[in-house]
Amino acid sequence: MSENAEITGIITPENAAAAEKFKEEANEYFKNQDYEKAINAYTKAIELNPNVAIYYGNRSFAYLKTECFGYALLDASKSIELDKNYLKGYYRRAAAYMSLGRFKLALKDYKTVTAASPNNKDAMAKYSECSKIVKIMAFEKAISMEENKKNVADSIDLDAMAIEDEYTGPKLEDGKVTPEFMKDLIMWYWNQNKLHRKYAYKILLDVKVWFMAQPSLVEIAIPDESKFTICGDIHGQFYDLANIFKLNGLPSEENPYLFNGDFVDRGSFSVECIFTLFGYKLLYPNHFFMSRGNHESVTMNQMYGFDGEVKAKYSSQMAELFTEVYNWLPLAHCLNNRVLVMHGGLFSKDNVTLQDIREIDRNRQPPDEGLMCELLWSDPQPQPGRAPSKRGVGVQFGPDVTQNFLTTNNLDYIVRSHEVKNDGYEVGHDGKCITVFSAPNYCDTMGNRGAFITLNGKDMKPNFTSYSEVPHPNVRPMAYANSFMKLMM
Repeated sequence: MSENAEITGIITPENAAAAEKFKEEANEYFKNQDYEKAINAYTKAIELNPNVAIYYGNRSFAYLKTECFGYALLDASKSIELDKNYLKGYYRRAAAYMSLGRFKLALKDYKTVTAASPNNKDAMAKYSECSKIVKIMAFEKAISMEENKKNVADSIDLDAMAIEDEYTGPKLEDGKVTPEFMKDLIMWYWNQNKLHRKYAYKILLDVKVWFMAQPSLVEIAIPDESKFTICGDIHGQFYDLANIFKLNGLPSEENPYLFNGDFVDRGSFSVECIFTLFGYKLLYPNHFFMSRGNHESVTMNQMYGFDGEVKAKYSSQMAELFTEVYNWLPLAHCLNNRVLVMHGGLFSKDNVTLQDIREIDRNRQPPDEGLMCELLWSDPQPQPGRAPSKRGVGVQFGPDVTQNFLTTNNLDYIVRSHEVKNDGYEVGHDGKCITVFSAPNYCDTMGNRGAFITLNGKDMKPNFTSYSEVPHPNVRPMAYANSFMKLMM
């Protein structure tokens, strides 16, 4: 119906009226934060009348809420194409550009809005914030080009950091993490205390050495009768992370874990999450594993809260050190030569091999394209083939792409994370592509359950445990986010 409407250009009064009803229905869904239903209703309105800018603008806003930044960008651009004076279209497109880290393009759209509406305080505030970001980035780029920056790790003097008498929290024993230290740390964090900066720096320096020694693709052997647990996104939800350990047992050599990226950002207890995970990596380096996610990057951390949280709780120097550590996180793990685990998904080209993944030079910020980018950003789709990413980064891949990859590499299935799922997990592509997401009630708004996967080395069959969120202190998500992101909320 939409194709015919666009071809003929004729919209009947009945279709126009029906489209308006769908728009009003979608607006109600949006108000109730049911963004998927809102998107579906806006889509129906567009199918009946594809010539109304506001339908695309509203759907763009819903896509922004579901982090489909690529789709949001397309809809916002379409709304502007239909109506050059539709200011909300420029707003939405600017927000999409910002979310994708394309700050100069965002600034251009905000400039259009402020020029057309100079008394719009909200527009002026967003233009000002975006302008600051562009200037800061230009300054940082100039600085980095002027000098060959030394590693932050080399500039840290642990001996100069004194432990004050009043500090009563967990202490490393002879500079080492112990099981008792980790139990004490979790309880210390549970009671909203801060780990001493000397121990925090020590953990970061030591864990960086471990990750530097690992390949981009880590091989994990799981004995026949041994349990192995895979967790998805945590996103700074420390109290839910502690609940995973309560439900499934603390990490140990007998209870190994793999955390599959996006440990930080959005949730406002990201520092607590990352030091808990890094602590266990140091305690059980051969039985506790961590993959890089798309949020273990400078741009994401600056936008979505981790950078601000580290600076608030520690220092800008520590924030820079985190970047160095994240650059060395492995990109994927292969379990018993049968299952590949990565944060995002598969690739824009066929015949990628495990050896290709092993050879990725990962010590850098994620690029905008290529194997490393797609491992961190891609998503599955139900239909065959490939499509441009709904996020604007990476690619969407169908069941045929998954099967081809598995056949090429003699694998059983893949596990990835990266997407909120109502039950915390989803089995797709005829059982060959599994998504696991471990942050329940994501951002305190999504209402989803979290989940983790357990399997044993003998049959490698995935078993799912789904759980609800637990209460946390009254610190809202994104509390440390970039001030621009707060304006968007």
